[in-house]
Amino acid sequence: MKKGKLLALPATAWLLIFFLVPLLFIVGYSFLERGMHGTVIMNFNFDNYANVFDPLYMGVLIDTVVIGVVTTVLTLLIAYPYAYTITMVNPKWQKLLLLLVTIPFWINFLIRSYAWIIILRTQGLVNTFLLDMGLIQEPLNLLYNTPSVVLGMVYTLLPFMVLPIYVSMEQLDHRKLEAAYDLGATPIKTFWHVTLPMTMSGVVTGCILVFVSSLGMFVVSDVMGGSKATLIGNVIQNQFLSAGNWPFGSALSVVLIIFTVVLIFMYYKVTMRKAVEGGGEKG
Repeated sequence: MKKGKLLALPATAWLLIFFLVPLLFIVGYSFLERGMHGTVIMNFNFDNYANVFDPLYMGVLIDTVVIGVVTTVLTLLIAYPYAYTITMVNPKWQKLLLLLVTIPFWINFLIRSYAWIIILRTQGLVNTFLLDMGLIQEPLNLLYNTPSVVLGMVYTLLPFMVLPIYVSMEQLDHRKLEAAYDLGATPIKTFWHVTLPMTMSGVVTGCILVFVSSLGMFVVSDVMGGSKATLIGNVIQNQFLSAGNWPFGSALSVVLIIFTVVLIFMYYKVTMRKAVEGGGEKG
């Protein structure tokens, strides 16, 4: 037992120093006041949290949640068939398909975002191809709008949806699928009543990872959205770097963290309840 605690000590110390301590500083700053030229005045108050509920910032937060939901749904629609395909093909092809999912992690995130600019800009690959083929007369406006931000986020977060679903599908009991077919169930009914419920843990995990990640993302909206798609992550970034209002930026960060923690807690409660119900059925 002592050896286990010693082995966990480096990771625990790392989290305390580089996660918990900075988080405590952020919480502390959120109750202070901005001074002249970006300084911080030690005046304890709740004004920053009151400002969070300003209609301007609440509108940005709502837009962020909507874009996060759209991103999550689109990512799920792409990832589920892809993960299902991985489990059904030859093991040699499984490695290749998994490699294609993980390759983006090997490339710098900012470089991947700028690569989409080369593809989608007015003189980019897509518009050039469509113009050369005579399919359009003028270049399409494919960049610096909300759809381009959603596209960039779906591309960036796709691995976080594919991998949990793939893991849950790998644990799928195929005997239940065979039993469903033997009892006369159609492929669609088998999917809805057997495959999807048994892989729901992976679906929920992937949705949580994608949605939570999309809430705090700001690089994609900066690069591919310009000034036409502002997310709450961009507002937080601007408060820290441009406006120099660390207390208000900290308050926004704390609210976003609380929202995320509540979401994860809800997921935990749902999964625990399903586990208990499943144990009761087995008993």
